[in-house]
This record gives sequence, structure tokens and C-alpha cells, in this order.
Amino acid sequence: MSVDGITESTQYLTFNLEDEVFALDITKVREVLEFSSVTKVPRVPEFMRGVINLRGSVVPVLDMRMKFGMSKTEKTVNTCVIIVEIVIDDDPIMLGALADSVKEVMDIDAENIEPPPKIGTKLRTDFIKGMGKHNEEFVIILDIDKVFSTDDLSLIQDAKKPVSSGVTEKAS
Repeated sequence: MSVDGITESTQYLTFNLEDEVFALDITKVREVLEFSSVTKVPRVPEFMRGVINLRGSVVPVLDMRMKFGMSKTEKTVNTCVIIVEIVIDDDPIMLGALADSVKEVMDIDAENIEPPPKIGTKLRTDFIKGMGKHNEEFVIILDIDKVFSTDDLSLIQDAKKPVSSGVTEKAS
């Protein structure tokens, strides 16, 4: 695959998870919100922190650190929710990606982006669009449409469905 095929745009929103810098194609980012609180949803994966009300829409908030095998994101003054639009079965879905902090919007030219590393057949790296170089540091460029598996996304879709009132589930 050529480097030109890896990137749709040259502008990326960069953000921190622990000590690593990640980037998202700016065309996928809708807005960045301060992280205040989320409404917990029962029976969802641990990385799904809950949902928020975004101008009347239910938006799932996913902890990117936990999804990548890191520790749970702790709330600080810099913690934020990056609202992104992903596509599931040709349907656009809004998600909130919880991050330690947002850095900046930066231009990364195609010649400064290398294909994702080949780590082996057992480890998934298909969610990495490429490795960008900026000021002699690597930036991991994510393909946000591929970060979450189909199973993850179906659980997220189920969590967004309204709960029927008056029916409770018995604990066994």
C-alpha cells in the first residue's frame, strides 16, 4: 500500500493516552468536550464508560486507554471527550473517545507517514492507519472506524437503544 493511500487528509487532531501521542483524521472529529460525567450503562464492556446527552442525542463514551490495554482514564483538568463520527454498516454513528488530553491540530504530510508496523499475525494492527513523524517523534495515526470490533460496536448500538419502561429483569 502506498503512503498516499493511507491518508485521506493531512490534518490530524492529536491527543495523549499515557505517554503516547495518537492522531485522528480531522474529518472524523466533530468536536472536543470537557469531560464532566457520564451515565453508566449496565452490562457493557469495561472500556465503555457510559453515555452522555449531546444536544438531545445519546452518545456512548469509550475509554481509549482501556481499549488499548492501559489503565482506566482518571479525570483531570485536561481529560476530554473527542466526539467522532464512525461508520457501521454504512450508518454514521457518533461516539465519544475519552482521552487524557488533546494536544493540537497538526499537518502531517504524506511523505512523513509510514505504513503501520507488521507485528505478527496474532496481533491486530489494522486500526493503525500509519505512523506519522512530527518533530522527530512518532504519532500513531488511528483509523477510528477500525478501532472497535464489530462485536464492540453492536454492544454500543444496544446500549443506545431505549429501555422499555415498567419491565425489570430479575437477578438469578
